[in-house]
Amino acid sequence: MNTTTLDLNCDMGEGFGAYKMGNDIEILDHVTSANIACGFHAGDPPTMRRIVAAALAKGVAIGAHPGLPDLQGFGRREMKISPAEAYAMVVYQVGALAGFAQAAGGGLNHVKPHGALYNMAAKDRALADAIAQAVFDFDPGLVFFGLAGSEMINAAHALGLRSACEVFADRSYQDDGSLSPRGQAGALIEDADQSLAQVRQMLTGSVRAVSGLQVPVRADTLCLHGDQPGALDFARHIRGALTTDGVSLQAPVRQ
Repeated sequence: MNTTTLDLNCDMGEGFGAYKMGNDIEILDHVTSANIACGFHAGDPPTMRRIVAAALAKGVAIGAHPGLPDLQGFGRREMKISPAEAYAMVVYQVGALAGFAQAAGGGLNHVKPHGALYNMAAKDRALADAIAQAVFDFDPGLVFFGLAGSEMINAAHALGLRSACEVFADRSYQDDGSLSPRGQAGALIEDADQSLAQVRQMLTGSVRAVSGLQVPVRADTLCLHGDQPGALDFARHIRGALTTDGVSLQAPVRQ
């Protein structure tokens, strides 16, 4: 394989109040980075505190997972926001999670936008620039997670902000390297073996789009969604297979 080192990240802390989602604590045993919701699309202060403490205890790198202010839509519905609004939203949310990390004796390692904010910034350079600038201004040592080949990665490079090109184990791809929309048939990959085959191919530098086209891709960090059915078994299967393949699993180191 061309890539011998890979980060396994998972979006988590996405319950709030009486609502719980995912097997966060158990999944932490199988990933190297945790992207923790910051209260806008999901999450709340007690959940943030609990997941931060658990991640620190298990040696998992902590990242902020800022999203759009849309609890009902789980941050997956597009909103027309200006770059200035995006900047402020990201600084606010990253600051909130950083506070919990500091209070627990740790710190932030990375930032990964969530849902619609992520997908919008992948294609909109002005939005990507605003989000990357927010991360840089908050802490220029943080790692910025963005879709491989997207405007987020370009924006990070322009600032000198360290980036990690993200690929997905459980999502299919379009010809332009974007993720298939969730409402489209075949957008989600639920078969663990099919997902593993995709991951192995991405580690060699390409991914097969739904059209059959081979799309170039760089894989620095692999997302395993914690809210999908059977997420724990999925994460266990992927990690075990990659370890057997000789892939070194570790979080990207902040500057």
